[in-house]
Amino acid sequence: MKNLLTDIAGVRVGHAEDAKLASGTTAIIFDQPAVAAIDVRGGGPGTREDALLDLANTVERVDAIALSGGSAFGLDTGGGVQAWLAEQGRGHRVREALIPIVPGAILFDLLNGGDKAWGRFSPYRDLGYAAAAAAASTGFTLGSVGAGLGATTATFKGGLGSASAVTPDGVKVAAIVAVNAVGSVTVGNGPWFWAAPFELDGEFGGRGLPDKFTDDMLRMRIKGGPAASARENTTIGAVVTDAVLTKPQAKRLAMIAHTGFARAIYPVHAPTDGDVLFAAATCEKPIEPLVGLTELGTVAANVVARAIARGVYNATALPFAGALPAWKDRFDAT
Repeated sequence: MKNLLTDIAGVRVGHAEDAKLASGTTAIIFDQPAVAAIDVRGGGPGTREDALLDLANTVERVDAIALSGGSAFGLDTGGGVQAWLAEQGRGHRVREALIPIVPGAILFDLLNGGDKAWGRFSPYRDLGYAAAAAAASTGFTLGSVGAGLGATTATFKGGLGSASAVTPDGVKVAAIVAVNAVGSVTVGNGPWFWAAPFELDGEFGGRGLPDKFTDDMLRMRIKGGPAASARENTTIGAVVTDAVLTKPQAKRLAMIAHTGFARAIYPVHAPTDGDVLFAAATCEKPIEPLVGLTELGTVAANVVARAIARGVYNATALPFAGALPAWKDRFDAT
């Protein structure tokens, strides 16, 4: 176990980014189609193929999930991932036709100082292809990479995080999250992460929580302050398990695991957020459908919270005037 999404067998992750653009993409590739669902909690989401994941609709399995910066332009990322999969002969077969199924979600990073004057077509389709081509099962980098390169929060540079765990029954669950929240991942102006109760082995600094909470610590801190506008934020990610799940059970897992957002971000699911969480199952290990799924969701929510904190903890500041500092710029990482 490397405390990453790739701890789930048959799952690969790849990043592609453009430093001048200050944005990037992350591709989650399943070696075999995975049962998938989606849960949307934010007020300003941007998604691709979300209707396909509705429980009333036919297709149950997906080939990949695309996460991207770029706001609505970033939805092109899924097309790049799809193109790479098509070259590999992957996809949902309809007689002679083969159609790769690639849901996705985007975050807003258009005002972070990067050069977004890309001309007629955005670069996200090509970035999506590159991310898929780079996907590996051996591990991946956290922080200011991939879909998290241009991400920010209310107080510190955002980033891409991941974490994993094993339930008492031996079922693996892991998460990957690109953190671009309107709120804060840390308590007040201090070094403490809201997700501290769920931290394992000092994975995001081991600072714990403050001895007491003051009114100032609990004051709302949001990106843009009173001038905050819709769709400028979003935390997006996926939770993946090797449990055998149906599509409705994957939906329930996404719903329970979304609790991890609330454990790690303050405030969360705001009108100016577009919070989205996918859930996917590679369907290797049977679980009991009531208590077993509840236990899986409990662990998954903790894993999501840890992934969010790790994304901010591992981030590095963008090299632009006025850019938000990284957590490690302000606090000793040891």
